[in-house]
Amino acid sequence: MSLFPFFKKKNLLSDAEEELVVNAIRAAEKNTSGEVRVYIESHCRFVDPVDRAMEVFFGLKMNDTDDHNGVLIYVALKDRQLAVYGDEGIHVRVGKEYWQNAVKQMLQHFNKADHVAGICQTVTTIGQTLAKEFPYEANDDKNELPDQIVFGK
Repeated sequence: MSLFPFFKKKNLLSDAEEELVVNAIRAAEKNTSGEVRVYIESHCRFVDPVDRAMEVFFGLKMNDTDDHNGVLIYVALKDRQLAVYGDEGIHVRVGKEYWQNAVKQMLQHFNKADHVAGICQTVTTIGQTLAKEFPYEANDDKNELPDQIVFGK
């Protein structure tokens, strides 16, 4: 029991919304050795959300994947800031413009207050790109990073 029950922490996503995102991550990773993670918090502590995404990416040790093909989707809901950050293995194959387009794609949904659809569609698109660049290899593929959403403050 909390000392201050009236300070109940509000979830950023409902259980059903969270399940949709996790299912999108699992589906995206089925055809690739790449890894996708989603990090959601209320506020971005940085002026540039890419800087915060980079901090989160390295804090979650996403750079430790074998092929350096992890991708982080970063969302600060209340500050309305987004970033997509890819490790060097995937970044050298797709370039900066790819990540910028992924953010634009998400913003189309976010501007309609459809955050979950924006995240899921972006996860799916990134999964397709990862599948092309880093195809699934049944004999040695492993899920290197958890599929669950990481929630910040």
